[in-house]
Amino acid sequence: MEPRFSRLIVRGEVTGFRGPNARGHLYFAIKDAGAQLDVRVWHTLARTLRFQLRDGLSLLIEGALNIYEVQGRYSLIAQKVEPEGVGAMALAFEQLKAKLVKEGLIGEGRTKPRRPLPSLPRRIGVVTSSSGAAWRDFLKVLHRRHPGVSVLFCNARVQGEDAALEVARGLRWLARTDVDVIVVTRGGGSVEDLWTFNEERVVRAIFNSPVPVVSAIGHETDLTLSDLVADFRAPTPSAAAEAVVPVVADVLHRLRTTRRRLTQAVERRVLEARHELQAARGTLGDPRRQLTSRRLRLSELGEQMRRAHERGVRSRQRALAEIEARLARLRPQTRVAERRTAFAALTARVRTSLTRRLRDERARLARLRLSIERTSPRPHVREARRRVESAATALPLAVRRRLEQERRGLAALSARLDALSPLKVLGRGYAIVAREGVVVRRAADVERGDLLTVRLDQGDSLTVRVESGADGKDEG
Repeated sequence: MEPRFSRLIVRGEVTGFRGPNARGHLYFAIKDAGAQLDVRVWHTLARTLRFQLRDGLSLLIEGALNIYEVQGRYSLIAQKVEPEGVGAMALAFEQLKAKLVKEGLIGEGRTKPRRPLPSLPRRIGVVTSSSGAAWRDFLKVLHRRHPGVSVLFCNARVQGEDAALEVARGLRWLARTDVDVIVVTRGGGSVEDLWTFNEERVVRAIFNSPVPVVSAIGHETDLTLSDLVADFRAPTPSAAAEAVVPVVADVLHRLRTTRRRLTQAVERRVLEARHELQAARGTLGDPRRQLTSRRLRLSELGEQMRRAHERGVRSRQRALAEIEARLARLRPQTRVAERRTAFAALTARVRTSLTRRLRDERARLARLRLSIERTSPRPHVREARRRVESAATALPLAVRRRLEQERRGLAALSARLDALSPLKVLGRGYAIVAREGVVVRRAADVERGDLLTVRLDQGDSLTVRVESGADGKDEG
């Protein structure tokens, strides 16, 4: 089948597209209502596609039939891929345009406003091909309008492979120099010839340029994405030269006209100022007389100021004296002196009162001493001493009698406790039987197989296992 179907043209919709693999190949399928066929696009063809593949896109694919014997599957090896109903370039143009609009590079939602062109640039950067007519047309018009302007030229291919790379590189290089504006231009041609200026890298280089960019691509009817993103679009290279520089003769004429108008305005203003000066001189009178009058007025004002100053000083001095008097009354040294005087007076009063009180107490003490001597306590003391000695002799006897009584009572209680003690019962040959720490009182409380603890006299104990039931019969 491969020799018979070496060239096929297949129409269908893309399905299962997942982008390029590690080697850049494109693997997907193309289908219609009745069948589906695998498609292989090698990287040599994939990198030349001007539009982006996606599921649902209708394609016309020209290629050869191939059979993968390992899996027994047919596939179409693409040699040419075109979108159905619209050209590949038109589709790529619309896809990239929609992407740029979404990102804010072009359209009403543009994120960076268009910058105005400088009115009289000192240096102009130009990116184009040195062999093209656009460069010659641009220079011709530019030097005719402004022969002295400086131009920094960057030679770049404007069509063909790697042309977009060279144009974008030239834009970035010129942006790093001292140019005031950059012109990207080329002559007319077909859509394929102008496609370099629809490449994404060129469009982004124009948008990211720090200086204004003029796009002059092809003729007036040609429209590229570079025209949409540039700060100014010129229909032709000649129009671009007219847009970036004015006519020097016109500028000089405007300058001469402006200079003449400024000179006339200055002269007119000088004349008006002279008339105003003369009028003011007539109303001014003799300056010496006015100076004398002003001096007298100044002297009067100075005297008034001096008197007012003296009144203010006297008023401030009186207020200061009052404040000093109040401060003297309130100062700590004065208050301490007042407190010291009051304390001295209070001390004198206390001393006088204490002297009088001491004298009275001495008199009262003398009277009490005389009264005590009249009623002497010595007989009472001797009687109390005798009673104390008698009590001291009787106290040990009473203590010994009380101790003996307590000992007899303790012995009687010990005998009663010993008689009631279970340990005493153990001494007479009895034992205490317990199961798990609980005293066994009846034979019915134990069962065959229970472990019993038997406590004997002198703290001895035995552990026994029950082998018969409560009725004495062997159950086992």
